[in-house]
Amino acid sequence: MTRPYTAFNFAVSILLGDGSTDPLCDAAFAECSGLEVTHEVTTIREGGSNNRPIHLRGPVSYGTLALQRGMTADIGLWRWMDRVTRDDGAHLRATCQVDLLASDRSATVATFVLRGCVPTKLTAPTLDAQSGLVALEELELAYELLTLEPVTGGGAGA
Repeated sequence: MTRPYTAFNFAVSILLGDGSTDPLCDAAFAECSGLEVTHEVTTIREGGSNNRPIHLRGPVSYGTLALQRGMTADIGLWRWMDRVTRDDGAHLRATCQVDLLASDRSATVATFVLRGCVPTKLTAPTLDAQSGLVALEELELAYELLTLEPVTGGGAGA
């Protein structure tokens, strides 16, 4: 029996499309949501056929990726948002890779690749001297394409 993967073992890397090979920031994300693909559907009825509708696939749309992380001295996300804000941002698109890891973190079991990413929102942490919580910042990305890449090398999902 195949067991489901756990949702708490993942790694995120963001690479700018400007030819750089270093990730945009060096910090672990605590939460990742918004990996979704949706097809719009138009329902029609064929004349004389009252027993079933016909569903036609329409345009595809993608979600908005939301990433949360504890704020660190690495301000790469803020620099990227600033560059996109100051320029037209067309050349500052990124590729984001979300690796789902095995429960012992020894191998990647699934990889989601998001292409054409642009930052749409970057939220500074809520600062509250009474809470004692970690300062979390949140990044939201719009993306143009989402694919699930096959795992190679005999990982748990192979």
